[in-house]
Amino acid sequence: MRHLSFFLVCVAIVVTIGIAASGVTVIDTGYRGVKTRFGKLVGETWGEGIHFYNPITTDMHSIDTKVQKHTLRMSAYTKDVQQAELIVSVNSSLDESKVHLLYQNIGMGYKDKVITPQILKAVKDTIGSWEADTLVSNREKAANDILSSLKTGLEPYYIRVQSVVIENIDYSSQFERAIEEKQIATQDAIKAKNRTKQIEEEAQQKVLSAKAEAESMKIRSQALSQNQNLVAYEAVQKWDGKLPVNLYGNAPIPFLQAAIK
Repeated sequence: MRHLSFFLVCVAIVVTIGIAASGVTVIDTGYRGVKTRFGKLVGETWGEGIHFYNPITTDMHSIDTKVQKHTLRMSAYTKDVQQAELIVSVNSSLDESKVHLLYQNIGMGYKDKVITPQILKAVKDTIGSWEADTLVSNREKAANDILSSLKTGLEPYYIRVQSVVIENIDYSSQFERAIEEKQIATQDAIKAKNRTKQIEEEAQQKVLSAKAEAESMKIRSQALSQNQNLVAYEAVQKWDGKLPVNLYGNAPIPFLQAAIK
């Protein structure tokens, strides 16, 4: 009995030590786990849920794989060498099945080591391809160009880019005034061009109208010269129906002519 009691006590001690030596971790929703033993990667990415490990030899690292927003304030030069102050936001997330490779190749500092440098490069390359005065009105297209560049640049690091937004673009006050003056001048030129076109069209209409009137007068003149009765008809058309108050000499009463046989 003594030996059995001693054995049970030893088993209990071993079990207690084993439980105390065991580690338990929970990988939350939106995260993935990476296990290392003595600093070396063990296995592949661990999914959500409860995981047991030996805390003496092994470490568990929980890595956020949800979409994260990275906002950078930076300067870049346009194609015509104008300095632009920018605020750019990028939404990205990690490839959930490749988190262990990202950890192995880059480590936990992947934001500073990879994401930020790639954003700076993509923005500077894109802004450098635009003229300063056209960049503002084409902000969305420039953002799409940055997005395309980032997708290519971050794919080898198992990072997915969802969207890019250029939140603000500022130039020097002198250059912004120059842009505004150029836009005003452009609008004035368009207005002047439209007004010139309107005047030309109005003049053309007057020419056509004058030609039509001249042709009409010519036809009527020829008709009147060939038909005296038409002269009287024209006079009747213009008569207001009132007889003259005073008649003198042998003046005939207008339009009252009788045929004498």
